[in-house]
Amino acid sequence: MKLWKTERKNEIFQVLSGRNNCFLIPSEKGNMLIDTGLEFAYSSLRKDIEHLHLATGKIDYLILTHTHFDHCRNARAIQAEYGSQIVVGEKEADFVEEGYTPIPKGTFTFTKFLVHIGNKLGSGWFSYEPFSADIRVEDHFNLMDGDLKIDLISTPGHSTGSISIIVDDEIALVGDVMLNMFGDAIFPPFADDIPEMICSWEKLLNTSCRLFLPGHRKEISRELLEQEFQKYARKYHLFEK
Repeated sequence: MKLWKTERKNEIFQVLSGRNNCFLIPSEKGNMLIDTGLEFAYSSLRKDIEHLHLATGKIDYLILTHTHFDHCRNARAIQAEYGSQIVVGEKEADFVEEGYTPIPKGTFTFTKFLVHIGNKLGSGWFSYEPFSADIRVEDHFNLMDGDLKIDLISTPGHSTGSISIIVDDEIALVGDVMLNMFGDAIFPPFADDIPEMICSWEKLLNTSCRLFLPGHRKEISRELLEQEFQKYARKYHLFEK
């Protein structure tokens, strides 16, 4: 189980990897799980959570970086088993009550083709058990402060209501707004609004974070994000006068 620590000695555990990354942040003020993965991964996710021997046995907050099916199919199960409050971006709160969040657009020729096929298959393939959001994040929400600082910020682009979790102003959990999948490229294969996504990269660079943990694959350094931001800001003619 991979572990990151902030300078304040707060811990971020990776409790699911492979198809999806999920993370758990233990705290005396409330344990936090970030994303849930697909239903077939629930037993593995639960096993890793139990391995941590959480003092209260509860997950106080389930924070969804966004509500695509591969990130929230276990949300209801987690809520039922661990008594969690569910936190989502304001712009996706209505989707979760219907149990379906529209799949994002492809950003490459092949992924555009996959989305075309997905749309033909229909929403049933990408649905999940409906649930309600207990906390809705608009632009910024301070979930915790003190020895452990947790700020939730809106980082749209991959999806309309994507959010990122900023831990101690050092490490950001960013969902699918960036993915380190192909060498040093972080541009995700799916995104609803590319310019908005690149603006979210800038928003994350405006924090003090040194490391970014995505919803799939490996961590991303600040240096790599800065490099990719400059590249794509020029490509899409952003911030030009």
